[in-house]
Formats: sequence, structure tokens, C-alpha cells
Amino acid sequence: MTKIHPSLKLTQQEIDSLMGRESRLRIATLGPGDEINLTPMTFGWAAGNVYIFARGQKIANLRRNTTATVLVDIGSAWRELKGIMMHGKVRILETSDDEENDKGLSLARLNLGEKHKLMKNGTIQPYAASASGRSRRWIVFTPHEVVSWNNENLP
Repeated sequence: MTKIHPSLKLTQQEIDSLMGRESRLRIATLGPGDEINLTPMTFGWAAGNVYIFARGQKIANLRRNTTATVLVDIGSAWRELKGIMMHGKVRILETSDDEENDKGLSLARLNLGEKHKLMKNGTIQPYAASASGRSRRWIVFTPHEVVSWNNENLP
């Protein structure tokens, strides 16, 4: 487990706020062989889970090995840096039935709609992507370890 001094950690409310408003993360998966595949992705946040609509190699990697790490970080100067790194497992929503039965997906779609300013008549619209073809799928990442930091709190 990664060690961060308690004074530097974000609160759960701060984590939810950052994850709810930031639109990009990096997700690391294990690719073919022993290569790590690190990819920037857009994401939704709902009920403590990360939702990513992905395709291709990312889905192939996660079908082979459901372990992943995600990272969201903001700031440019050292004292401004804030971040959240999560280690966890993924579930792939393979069918439209899987999508319908996932309790957080509708909230994640709305979160993505808000992040990407998908508007119609002044109302936020959900990100409407759905399972199609062999590899266009929703990934549901559930963290089992969360490491966060806020360099503004450095002495």
C-alpha cells in the first residue's frame, strides 16, 4: 500500500468533487505479454466507481486481466498538485442488459454529459454510448485502494 502522510490526503468529499468535475484520467492495464498499456480516457463518476466507454485494445486487455490502475491529477506548479490514484478491478458491461442492470451507469452518463457540456434546450443530456460490435463497451472500475494527495497542504 502506498504511504501518504494523513495531512496530505484528500477527504472523501474532495475526492468526489474532483472525480465529478475532471474529465480526463489515465488508466493502466496489462497489455499483451508483460507490457503496461497507459491510456488517457474520458470518464464518468458515480457511486464511487469510474465508468469509461472504451474500445479495441483496452477492452481486449481487460477481458484478459481485470486489474487496472487509474490516475487523475490536476495542477501545474508543485504546490498546486492534487491527485487521486486508484488500484482496482473492472467489470465490462458486455450487453445492453448488463448496462440496464448497472445501477450507476445512468448517473455516470449524466456526469459525462455535464463534463462535456452535452446540452439540449438548456438541459444536460446523458452520454448515450452503448455496447456495440466486438469491443465497444462500458468499463466499470471499482477501486480497492485509493491514494490521494494535496500538495497545498505541504509544510
